[in-house]
Amino acid sequence: MTDNPTAKKRHFKLKMPGAFFILFILTVVAVMATWMIPAGSYSKLSYNSASSELEVKNPQGHVKKLPATQKELDKLDVKIKIGQFKSGGISEAVSVPNTYERLPQHPASLGDITGSMVNGTIQAVDIMVFIFVLGGLIGVVKASGAFETGLLALTRKTKGHEFMLIFLVSVLLVLGGTLCGIEEEAVAFYPILVPIFIAMGYDSIVSVGAIFLASSVGTAFSTINPFSVVIASNAAGINFTEGIVWRAGGLAIATIFLLIYLHWYSKKVKAHPEVSYTWDDHKEFNKMWSVESSAENQETGFTFRKKLILILFVVTFPIMVWGVMSKGWWFPTMASSFLVFAIIIMFIAATGKYGLGETGVVDAFVAGSSSLVGVSLIIGLARGINLVLNNGLISDTILQFASALVQHMNGPVFILVMLMIFFVLGFIVPSSSGLAVLSMPILAPLADTVNIPRFVVVTAYQFGQYAMLFLAPTGLVMATLQMLHMRYSHWFRFVWPVVVFLLVFGGGILVTQVLVYK
Repeated sequence: MTDNPTAKKRHFKLKMPGAFFILFILTVVAVMATWMIPAGSYSKLSYNSASSELEVKNPQGHVKKLPATQKELDKLDVKIKIGQFKSGGISEAVSVPNTYERLPQHPASLGDITGSMVNGTIQAVDIMVFIFVLGGLIGVVKASGAFETGLLALTRKTKGHEFMLIFLVSVLLVLGGTLCGIEEEAVAFYPILVPIFIAMGYDSIVSVGAIFLASSVGTAFSTINPFSVVIASNAAGINFTEGIVWRAGGLAIATIFLLIYLHWYSKKVKAHPEVSYTWDDHKEFNKMWSVESSAENQETGFTFRKKLILILFVVTFPIMVWGVMSKGWWFPTMASSFLVFAIIIMFIAATGKYGLGETGVVDAFVAGSSSLVGVSLIIGLARGINLVLNNGLISDTILQFASALVQHMNGPVFILVMLMIFFVLGFIVPSSSGLAVLSMPILAPLADTVNIPRFVVVTAYQFGQYAMLFLAPTGLVMATLQMLHMRYSHWFRFVWPVVVFLLVFGGGILVTQVLVYK
């Protein structure tokens, strides 16, 4: 038997596992950690609006009720204004300084591996319903043929100026991140923008960069974001306007860096698509997200009906942003608003000469929802990891170790170590508001011991946590990658320069603040 000289040698290539497998492994690691890391807890302070009292729950679970006065907070060494509790500015339980106690080990069992997956999914039901409604809405709009004709018209008008759309989307989402913390809500923008990016010759990396990465950069440099800098400043006992000039200046520079980086990558991919970091999976990505003509849709041309459907579809997004920013909408309300527009669009798409009919629009809605089941499950599995760590009572132990680590350090070293502490804590507690109330009452007062303003610690919290959230599978990353059929290894290859930039540039800002105010 002779060898074929033209045959190509097959080389072994290590393939990064998928999102579900990565989260399963992390769940197992979290369960193992509850056996190895000592259990412990701080006392937790909360405000009972029904009785207008403060409640302190000690590590053993006993609750002590106190008058809701500033004097009582001062006795607890909690440097937060009582008005922040009464107004609802701080609604979650906060850690009480100097109350950490070791507790009997509370290890997770093998059953908690699957149990946490189920319970995490139950906790994520609000965002899952939102995603299902969003998927159904997309399915109906696609089936109507409005997407394909609208995209054709758009690509003709933007010929030669394609990056302008990336520029505008990125800037708007940076602003959304810094002003109101748009992150999970940004999931809604993929269906409307990704097909456009594909039509313009870009890849999945550009799509995630212009949406997820841009909103996260904005949140990392939050100026008035109530879910990040405001609640963290409240928990640190300071006004959120302290340090806002530094954050705004850093935001401007970070936005310029992001736009330059996106321009460099998108220009390279558009000129030579094969250099895309996700080229191996581009066929699956395009099959999933590109808009193709539907055989069932006999209505040709960009008709009034299709224009009306697209207008209604697009209008849902600014309404969502307005509701989040000015009315405090959360996922159930956002899902309800999207469902209203979905019903209207289904009626328009079902009726008329070229209508899909009742069965057609319902099937399209169900098919669109089912296409996002995997994304929804990813969010639930990620939350399950945090449940394991919290139920194992090891999160506070890690926080106590971190606070002991930075004591008695000089200013610049103190703040750089603090930055890395928040980087690590961002993996354990990916929620910005959750990490703020957990850590700020404990770590912010340490700034007093080295004679620097507490807002510097708040800034370190923002930079550190969000540098991690660009990477952490426990955050929104895995759901985003699953949605766009992207491997984690491909995303890591693209995003690591941004993580390094945030840590280095952010560290430079922090050290400068320490030297200026010390």
